Amino acid sequence: MRTKPLSAMLLAATLLTVAGCGGGGDSSGEAADSPSDPGKVTGTITVLTNRTDLVQDGTMGKYAAQFKKTYPKVTVKFQGITDYEGEVKIRMNTDNYGDVLLIPAAISKGDYPKFFAPLGSTKDMAKIYRFTGKTDVAGKTYGIANFGTANGFVYNKALWKKAGVTDWPTTPAQFLDDLKKIKSRTGAVPYYTNFKDGWPLSGAWTNNVGSVSCDGKAWDALASADKPWSAGGELRVNDTLLHDIVHAGLSEKDPTTTNWEASKTQLAKGKIGSMLLGSWAVNQMRAAATKAGENPDDIGFMPFPAQKDGRFCATLVSDYQLAVNTHSDHKPAARAWIDWFTEKSGFAAKEGGVSALTSMSFPAVLKPFQDNDVKLVERSEAKTEQVNAIDNASEIGLSKPDYRQKLIDIARGAQKGSLKDYFAELDKRWGEAAAAAGN
Repeated sequence: MRTKPLSAMLLAATLLTVAGCGGGGDSSGEAADSPSDPGKVTGTITVLTNRTDLVQDGTMGKYAAQFKKTYPKVTVKFQGITDYEGEVKIRMNTDNYGDVLLIPAAISKGDYPKFFAPLGSTKDMAKIYRFTGKTDVAGKTYGIANFGTANGFVYNKALWKKAGVTDWPTTPAQFLDDLKKIKSRTGAVPYYTNFKDGWPLSGAWTNNVGSVSCDGKAWDALASADKPWSAGGELRVNDTLLHDIVHAGLSEKDPTTTNWEASKTQLAKGKIGSMLLGSWAVNQMRAAATKAGENPDDIGFMPFPAQKDGRFCATLVSDYQLAVNTHSDHKPAARAWIDWFTEKSGFAAKEGGVSALTSMSFPAVLKPFQDNDVKLVERSEAKTEQVNAIDNASEIGLSKPDYRQKLIDIARGAQKGSLKDYFAELDKRWGEAAAAAGN
């Protein structure tokens, strides 16, 4: 079971239009408003989730029991789905896709009104929740984030200290030097790509757009960019670092044999130095450390090695968005669950995520960022449709692992080519697609 959120998993399929996915009937357009009287809310609702592990171990059942104390006439049932994206996309050809679900990445943003009930005006929702722009369509919000995640490197502090590195690197060059110290002084794998699983290459590296420039609109800017991989561009900085790590022999010897679940234990034991992931991963690594008899406090989280005006920045992106099926017969109960789960359950904090509620403080895993004045930059999603339209037309796949897997293969000599030529190819494909789209 891969316990990973949107920032790591669903970006692999971001905004591909669902072929033939028109739903089993027309949307009623009826809003799923927050109920004012818990005692009057009734019904049995089905909640679809990708967290099969939390369903199987009874964690979700415990949340439902707590929820029932406030909403005694509502029964919550869960369906844990391993291949969440694949199965739910198929189910959405009918009306039967639960009462509450995580919005699949394959659903085009413009199609949200066909499948989900509006939760309120975005203007009002934005006063209460972060990430509302992610599901805003024509001024209405169609989903509330499970939680948000900050981007950075999960690393083994004890291992880095053993290598003589105690300060966060401030540039890609310094980061590479630090990885070289880890390799020469400890024998550990300095950086782990998770090449085989793929999603870490399509998640955190793409989510990092905005961290280098400290610009929350850096992702939107791709909609009007004709050469995103040109000198100084965020994608160039990110992908150059990944290439250079692999080219310098600072990653695993055979990336085709990587294993995500095993990597957590290896990092906890100091056999791996670092991985670029979201803040959600910190608690999973610490849990792996505890299980392996290691010190969970050895697991740290550092920002991407770049500074703007002498300050680190880290993008803050939304996880999966909880939505109400527009065909649900129990919209008040479904909305009640979403409200309670995001506001009262404590799920976000337990997962090491940033609460969707603007009033909530940041989780403990981000304390090092707060202590070191790292600026968290919430990523705008205003032009996500345009960006992904160009991306799909160019067949690059910013949110798929393939193009970075090729980057790694070039870096390790498994494919012919050079970094310069590959960037030129990517720029050409992107520019042609952008021009065809009229951007």
